[in-house]
Amino acid sequence: MDARPTPFQTIGPFYGEVLPFEGGAAMAPPDHPDAITVHGHVYDGAGDPVPDAFLEFWQPAPDGSRTGRAGSLARNGADFTGFGRVPTDAEGHWAVRTLAPGSVPYLSVAVFARGLPHHLFTRVYLREASDPLLDALEPERRRTLLAEADLRGYRFDVRLQGERETVFLAFH
Repeated sequence: MDARPTPFQTIGPFYGEVLPFEGGAAMAPPDHPDAITVHGHVYDGAGDPVPDAFLEFWQPAPDGSRTGRAGSLARNGADFTGFGRVPTDAEGHWAVRTLAPGSVPYLSVAVFARGLPHHLFTRVYLREASDPLLDALEPERRRTLLAEADLRGYRFDVRLQGERETVFLAFH
């Protein structure tokens, strides 16, 4: 009998052990007057919530400066970090507190989820804008990248496959 692990077993997910960190959703200080909440759900191809996904966010500060990833895991509660990492809950929901990005109209996102041997990249646009990526997409596909304003802030759902699948980016 062959007892070697199957490819599924070697991929994971193992996110719960190494990726979360305290304050991962707090990209902006809690009392910052311009803080916004960006939230949503991650859905699989059948439209079911994904309860064990992780999302990473990167963005420039409101003045357009980039804090970079180095040192951004250390939260002091007073500085904007430009980096966040959050898990989804049992209903596939996630949320981050941040500031509107400067110099670009979007937040960059990496999605980690079960069944994905490699993470996926996408963007969350907080507003319709003239942007090379948005301009190149058909209106129906463009809508998958636009967050919708709601009572909490901005809602952005990630759909991994199927109807209304989120536009994902390939980097070569």
